[in-house]
Amino acid sequence: MKSLLTIICAVALAVSAANAQTSSTTTTTTQQGANTTTTSTTENVGTISEFTPGSTLVLSAGTGEPVHYKLAKNVTYINAKGKEIKAERIRKDRKVRVHYTKEGNDMVVDKVTIVRD
Repeated sequence: MKSLLTIICAVALAVSAANAQTSSTTTTTTQQGANTTTTSTTENVGTISEFTPGSTLVLSAGTGEPVHYKLAKNVTYINAKGKEIKAERIRKDRKVRVHYTKEGNDMVVDKVTIVRD
């Protein structure tokens, strides 16, 4: 009986940990002659709690404090069907995936994609 309870608890913990993972980072290293270039691509998924077009976006991932992002000068906004849309179509409480780069202490978003629920 204890082993069954242990297995159930382990499965529940694994499922909750998998659901809590909202971001991914891909690092690519390219070597060309003596030069090496490393590029990091980072994405995060969550719900918009604040959005100011051309300025900032605050994303709540449901795992603690909201994350504050700055918007790049040329942000691409994509709807759930994969088509480009205007910033005015992005609304609070929408689930989105943001693509950003780290610049100093700032996370600068260059792409916002609406995620289907």
